[in-house]
Amino acid sequence: MNILVTGGAGYIGSVCVDELLSRGRQVVVVDNLQEGHRKAVDPDAVLYEGNCGDRKLLNEIFARHSIDAVMHFAADTVVEKSMTDPGRFFRNNVVNGIALLDTMMEFGCRRMIFSSTASTFGEPQYNPVDEQHPQTPINPYGESKLMFERILDWYHRAHGLKCISLRYFNAAGATRQRGDAKKNVTLIIPVIIEFLLGKRDKFFIFGNDYPTKDGTCIRDYIHIADLVKAHILALEHIDTYPNNKYNLGNGKGFSNLEVVQAMEKATGKPVPYEIAPRRPGDPVVLVASSERARSELGWQPAHTSLEEIVASAWEWHRKHPDGYE
Repeated sequence: MNILVTGGAGYIGSVCVDELLSRGRQVVVVDNLQEGHRKAVDPDAVLYEGNCGDRKLLNEIFARHSIDAVMHFAADTVVEKSMTDPGRFFRNNVVNGIALLDTMMEFGCRRMIFSSTASTFGEPQYNPVDEQHPQTPINPYGESKLMFERILDWYHRAHGLKCISLRYFNAAGATRQRGDAKKNVTLIIPVIIEFLLGKRDKFFIFGNDYPTKDGTCIRDYIHIADLVKAHILALEHIDTYPNNKYNLGNGKGFSNLEVVQAMEKATGKPVPYEIAPRRPGDPVVLVASSERARSELGWQPAHTSLEEIVASAWEWHRKHPDGYE
């Protein structure tokens, strides 16, 4: 099977490329290297540098490689930036996605695994959040992902596209080979690591007045290896569930202060912090119910300890302090 991985030079995409190759798949990657890294792509994969909305490039890739399925990771993802530049997010996450879909239809490729997000739900009405939870995004990033989920539904009806959308609840951690080496880091675990490596002068926790046990936001962290296994299972089950959505998370919520404590334990280093104002667009609590993925896909996360997750991230960055450079 020939699989196109958009955003395959990024954090999650590169781990997925490794897993697909280990299973004997032929892998083609398209990535504009805006946040990804050429060195993060296994040399056994074919890498094209470019935009997944570039129809000329896509036509070349599909004609040359006879693509059977697409795993679509490529996107702008920084919530704060989406609040100030929504147009960029709708162009990259929706318009470029439509160009990709239209190319797939032209070449008879009818299978897509879509990298979606828990941000489609907005402020949770209840936790843990299951797939039936109302989707009312509170930022353009989440709105753009929800729009593309709905577009996939219509392509399924109109063109027979088989599509599974996977909604992530905070990917974290690292494998032995791959870690989170984004150029613009915003998530708390890699931010703390940059601070401990001397790349940041200060570490801020955004808001300590939330209605939670310690006043800080609560999030659900899923190990990158477990997340990628869900993608493989989704592709294996896409004929059985040709138009479905799954929430992927640990099922446990951890506050920002608990993440700090886990990092201190994993590294043996103190993590001093300062309190900053809340960031716009941040929900108070976001925890997943992944029961549908467990029952239908047979997905079982293997790395559920917060300490194990942060320790794996620290170990990779300790060995690769400059990322892939």
